[in-house]
Amino acid sequence: MIKLTDSLKTLFQETAKQLKGSEHRRYIAQTVKELGKGGQRLAERELGWDRNLIRKGKREVESGIICVDAFNLRGRKSTEERLPNLLTDIKSLVDGQSQTDPKFQTNRLYTRLSAAEVRRQLIAQKGYSTEELPSAETIRTRLNRLGYFPSKVGKTKPQKKLP
Repeated sequence: MIKLTDSLKTLFQETAKQLKGSEHRRYIAQTVKELGKGGQRLAERELGWDRNLIRKGKREVESGIICVDAFNLRGRKSTEERLPNLLTDIKSLVDGQSQTDPKFQTNRLYTRLSAAEVRRQLIAQKGYSTEELPSAETIRTRLNRLGYFPSKVGKTKPQKKLP
């Protein structure tokens, strides 16, 4: 078994930090192999390397097969990926309830429906369940992205009496 000095420890750790993915695991596995018997425990204790990572690297070195890290496949999928028809359903609901800027100063479309109301109508008319639909805040951002801006409907004001 090799005695690890402080300079060797920092050399091993710095080199391992510079490598990523399969190269990182391969380097760690080869280093542990050179440490000899008990090298895994020594590397875990002295260098702070994970033993599961060491084992994975050893399997890659022995078999020659590299495990692919699929980081982009992890995490939650976007609303559009989970519900591909959601945006078209929102458009079909909101189009009948929207109007352009009355002064024609902007290209915005104003709708009388709030995001919570759009969500309720999606459940009632389009058959979505409450669990699968996103929150009202998410629907609000999708409405804004589609170009619809919820606005309060102004009450009619009585005209002043003319003298």
